[in-house]
Amino acid sequence: MRVGFGYDVHKLVEGRRCVICGVDVPHTKGLMGHSDADVAIHALCDALLGAAALGDIGRLFPDTDDEYEGMDSRIILRRVVERITEAGFKVGNADITVAAQRPKLMPHIEKMRSNMAEDMGVDINRVSVKATTTERLGFEGREEGISAYAVALLEE
Repeated sequence: MRVGFGYDVHKLVEGRRCVICGVDVPHTKGLMGHSDADVAIHALCDALLGAAALGDIGRLFPDTDDEYEGMDSRIILRRVVERITEAGFKVGNADITVAAQRPKLMPHIEKMRSNMAEDMGVDINRVSVKATTTERLGFEGREEGISAYAVALLEE
């Protein structure tokens, strides 16, 4: 078994969608990034890639490549899963925590879990998505951005 950890952060800005775990979450601001800026999927991809020692999404899907501009991060996640499968691994489970003061994510958690399970080809009981505030501390608490942490277990 192999364990990987991922972390990502994106700035909240006007005029962008707020996409988290493939769900378009209603909010007054959205996440800035080269792709759709899905902070949770990016953290998960890095956890998966790290567990397989295959690098990180910045190296595999660089923000300097126009192919990935505006891309749905669920496509990136599926490509990452293809790479880890080709390397001889399968997903055991994944756990994601999103840190945001707002928007409230609780109403969307089950759809987020479903999306991640579908994209990784695992049962939903192998995927956890949680949300937390930072008690108004830090950039998340000031609503300047959203961060996400992820751990993933791979089995050979």
